[in-house]
Amino acid sequence: MSQSLHIGHSRLRKEGRGKVTGAAHYTDDVRMEGMLYGVTVRSQVARGLLKGIEFGEGIPWDEFVMVTAKDVPGDLQVALIEHDQPFLALDRINHPEEPVVLLAHEDRFLLERARAAVHLVIEPLPPLFDLEESLACKEVIWGQDNLFKDLLIEKGDVDSVWKEAAHIVEGLYRTGAQEQLYIEPNGAIAVADGEGVTVWGSLQCPYYVHKALKSLFNMSDDKIRIIQMETGGGFGGKEDYPSLIAGHAALLSWKAGGRPVKIVYDREEDMVATTKRHPSRTRIRSAFDAEGHLLALDMDFAVDGGAYVTLTPVVLSRGAIHAGGPYRCPNTRIRGRAVATNTPPHGAFRGFGAPQSLFAIERHMDVAAAHMGIDPVTLRKRNLLQMGDATATGQIIKEILDLPGIMDRALEKLGYEAKKKSYRAHNATSNPIKKGVGFATFMHGCGFTGSGESYLASVAGVEGRADGKIYVLAASTEIGQGTNTMFSQVVAEALKVPMECVEVAQPDTSIVPNSGPTVASRTCMVVGKLVQEAALGLRQTLVQSGLLVESYDGETFSQAVKNYIEKFGRLKAYSQYSTPPHILWDDKLYQGDAYTTFAWACYAAEVSVDTRTFEVKVEDFVALQEVGRVLNPTMAEGQIEGGVAQGIGYGLSEHVVWDKGRMANGQMTNYIMATSADLPRIRVFFEENPYALGPGGAKGIGELPMDGPAPALLNAVQDALGTTAACEIPLTPELLMETLESSNA
Repeated sequence: MSQSLHIGHSRLRKEGRGKVTGAAHYTDDVRMEGMLYGVTVRSQVARGLLKGIEFGEGIPWDEFVMVTAKDVPGDLQVALIEHDQPFLALDRINHPEEPVVLLAHEDRFLLERARAAVHLVIEPLPPLFDLEESLACKEVIWGQDNLFKDLLIEKGDVDSVWKEAAHIVEGLYRTGAQEQLYIEPNGAIAVADGEGVTVWGSLQCPYYVHKALKSLFNMSDDKIRIIQMETGGGFGGKEDYPSLIAGHAALLSWKAGGRPVKIVYDREEDMVATTKRHPSRTRIRSAFDAEGHLLALDMDFAVDGGAYVTLTPVVLSRGAIHAGGPYRCPNTRIRGRAVATNTPPHGAFRGFGAPQSLFAIERHMDVAAAHMGIDPVTLRKRNLLQMGDATATGQIIKEILDLPGIMDRALEKLGYEAKKKSYRAHNATSNPIKKGVGFATFMHGCGFTGSGESYLASVAGVEGRADGKIYVLAASTEIGQGTNTMFSQVVAEALKVPMECVEVAQPDTSIVPNSGPTVASRTCMVVGKLVQEAALGLRQTLVQSGLLVESYDGETFSQAVKNYIEKFGRLKAYSQYSTPPHILWDDKLYQGDAYTTFAWACYAAEVSVDTRTFEVKVEDFVALQEVGRVLNPTMAEGQIEGGVAQGIGYGLSEHVVWDKGRMANGQMTNYIMATSADLPRIRVFFEENPYALGPGGAKGIGELPMDGPAPALLNAVQDALGTTAACEIPLTPELLMETLESSNA
């Protein structure tokens, strides 16, 4: 690799000082003159007909700003994929947290009293809470058949294989909902009047909110302005939901004659009312020859979308495309279905469908290995994809790929073989603490699925300003993952200047172009590349103007920027995404190049299982991944560590308890997220294989670490206990006890 000034070096985070010193301003830090506070009155009924709204006594209702569905000036439905979710319920209730009435007042305490005094008159209808019952159309609650999306991926001829198979292995795998649990709850401030709408908020995707509010108020693009405030985490939970809370704040401001209105959820409201990771169920029927080579995979992958479509179709797509895992299989059939239930809508969460389906296939490989009496390492090595092989969608792997090498290195770091041998002897004793090791091999597609990036046609730019600095212009948001630092490194590297010469403009739709949403591991690989190209274009402009010579330092470059602006005026350069010519995808058949590239990984875990309390403790964890070139080693390692921590919680403890469609444990005291006391040292390693189409050779990294921990942990539990029964997450002590008792019955 060539020497770099900034790429590959651990530079300090651009926003770090502001966060550490308290100078960074979050949504709830902002106070405006004449500001009102807003709250949402929600249904507590899962499904029904709204018959009326009653306002209790003892509240000075004439002092309040009130909004119902009848006050909406434009489209009542949130503009996203399908326009089916109302900002406010008009006549139908479809989940227990359905927003019905908005209230605003200067006094927050009186506001809460008023919210409790509003009574919704609802005629109940039969609800559906179970994924299987929805698939069976026990009650039709959405469309004709409860299906948000139904897809089929086919390769070869699955039905012709079963007779010749030496082994047929079947399995059923389930995953639960998961709460994003970002540090800062959802919040928005809005000013809306006849002149336009401006929203400040904690959000990931400014242009999603822009699109939704443009439709809500029936206004032109230039009348809607969305500004991202400092955002305390998102993980997908602030991808689409901020459109709803921003719309609510804006409607109250509109009704209040343009007075600013702030809505900030407390933790409980944020947990019970906002989106979660989609629960899933995967059935797998697999065929192997006598040596353990995969002959066929027949998979039925289903996810629970909740009450409205939101982002469910694209979550299903990514999950289905990843369902076959990193394996070579000549005959594959993957059916994907997403159904409606009467819970609050599920939405984006780090990994975006892949953690659900990869959990299933990676558990299944260990289940199949046990069934055939083949070591899990050997079974995988006989089936792992190589350069020139085709994925389930027929995408040919064109890049250098050494998955067996990645797996060997990860297992070596864990001490897999020695521990496995040692623990086999240990587990044969009467010691109630059983020990095991397990691993998962997997991949994650970088960027939007299929034609998504072509559809977005993202634009990013850079601008030279009068102070001589270069400002990055992109709607991609800093939500704790290091976007501002990464952009600064990429631009500083392209221009060969110090990072101090580069700043990142706060995402504001009146200033920055639409670079697409901050999702799908695309911010670095896709938008970062656009920013890099724009920076090179700006430098070329300075050279062609005669104001910049070939050899220069940072001070000389800044002076050239100042001189250009003084002489010619504005100095900007933009770049727009163009699909690489070798990428071909069929949206209808789900065939071709689902992603421009994949990141690859093997995660290995060591666990101990207390057979008296059924507690699983993670003793050691190794995460090894190939993510192209690592731009900032410290930030990259932090991304992996954080993702693995979330994945451990997903696999072992983060159990969403549903009670008639409502989250019953919506507090941090009884929703059990893994803390530092529950985690081992997470040892992170990288294999670098620069990717030509990424900035500095980088691929996407942020979602990958969510995919591997859960199956690695449950594979380790299988090794410890000698049973394949544990095939559902989160594997809480209660579930493990029930599972073992059932399997032993």
